[in-house]
Amino acid sequence: MTEVNQFVFFDFEMLCSKEGMPYADMESIRLGAVKYDLETKSITSFDRFIKPLQTEPLSEFCKSLTHIEDCDLAFADGFPVVLKEFFTWVGIVETSRFFSWSTNDISRLELDASRHDIPQTTIAMVKNRYVDFQETFSKRVSKTNPSVETALALYDLNFYGEKHNPMYDAYNTLRVYLAFSEELVKSDLIMLKQFIFHDQDITLKCDINLQLKAYLKNDLQNLFKQITIISNIRSARKLLKRTSKLVKKYENVLINRSQLFNEEIILYVRMLIEFYHDLLVSYNKHYSYGCKIMILHEHMTSPLQRLTA
Repeated sequence: MTEVNQFVFFDFEMLCSKEGMPYADMESIRLGAVKYDLETKSITSFDRFIKPLQTEPLSEFCKSLTHIEDCDLAFADGFPVVLKEFFTWVGIVETSRFFSWSTNDISRLELDASRHDIPQTTIAMVKNRYVDFQETFSKRVSKTNPSVETALALYDLNFYGEKHNPMYDAYNTLRVYLAFSEELVKSDLIMLKQFIFHDQDITLKCDINLQLKAYLKNDLQNLFKQITIISNIRSARKLLKRTSKLVKKYENVLINRSQLFNEEIILYVRMLIEFYHDLLVSYNKHYSYGCKIMILHEHMTSPLQRLTA
């Protein structure tokens, strides 16, 4: 497998209207990107206006939002030329990984390529190496789908540059990525506050594992109050959903990138996840057989019940 040696963060600005318009018609009008060399840590940028096929003047709303004027597009190259320049700037695609903040940008790339009859095999070179970093960040740190500005603020950072300039949007996405990758303790503290402790202030001065244990024990006690050895299939489905929510609440603890969490907490979370998997298998089996009731075997519930005693 080819080793990745650079990350490429990219962002599109698109045609837009205050009244709204079909996404397929929101052609690209500017492509911005930054390239991050993993060895040297150097950053280079790419910024090009794109002349759309649509010939109507930009709406006042679009000009206000994007800070792009009709004169910027009048003599700009079309999408195929800009895309070719982009690939030249990227260099070796096989050693690159591509990122954007949400899938809107990869979707825009696919749609505009199709509009200009660019082979999908060309776009697949990016798509096969693509990461929706907003999704990763939401799952691992913020719980919700934040804007780049909100994600930066979680690390006490301000947006750098002009907003809705795609090159700066890409650069600030890189900054969020670097904070996420390098500030492991802070990332896990943010995760705890967003997923588990909510608005409670979390610092390293407090015993995080002791607090986690108390929260987890309380959640498990509430869960087991609703568990019966024999229940109807509808109740079992509700139990499955409640357990799934608990797993999503605590599963990031297992990743433990910061090494903040001790072996006891890791064990408890692992047992919760194992219970969920066993419950899911049992539910699917009962449901597939058309059972109206579901029986929980003691070996599934007893390990976690001992933790709540």
